[in-house]
Amino acid sequence: MNSAAPTENTTPNTTDVPVQQFRQAMRELAGAVSIITVGDEYNRTGFVATSVSSFSAEPPRIILCISLTSSSWAVLSKTHRFGVNFMREGEDAIASRFTGFGGIKGEARYEGAEWIGLPTGTQVLKDALASIDCTLEESLERHDHAIVIGKVESIRICDQGSPLLWFKSKFYSMGGPVVTT
Repeated sequence: MNSAAPTENTTPNTTDVPVQQFRQAMRELAGAVSIITVGDEYNRTGFVATSVSSFSAEPPRIILCISLTSSSWAVLSKTHRFGVNFMREGEDAIASRFTGFGGIKGEARYEGAEWIGLPTGTQVLKDALASIDCTLEESLERHDHAIVIGKVESIRICDQGSPLLWFKSKFYSMGGPVVTT
């Protein structure tokens, strides 16, 4: 096992941790990449999230976080539905369009990929590892984000491939399972 020694870049125990140091620490947390699709055929957009998780199995619920300044939040607040697409390795070009880093917005984020509609009308990526169709059950605005709880309406599973990951501000693939002894 390769373990690096921790750096001596620590913060005193206060309630005001520097934002840049917090962001640097969070870059050390690898996360699965999901594209969150929102809107309808006339006004659709979306974003990339690594803050997606199962909230409850009974009843099935998803939890995610979204910036309050995001154009996707404005649309989600009106339509009350969204899709969660678990991205597979090799789909980093699609995910890149949904990051917003290149200035690509709204409908243009959907170009170059095949999308299908699920029962609520939400568009999901045909080749995602899995897609979850949700309606907005509840949202909680805190600081600069909203915590969103989605009621799962339907699920589509492709189940072939490995997940696309986000680590240190870059996309990664898993490359296979870890073998333990």
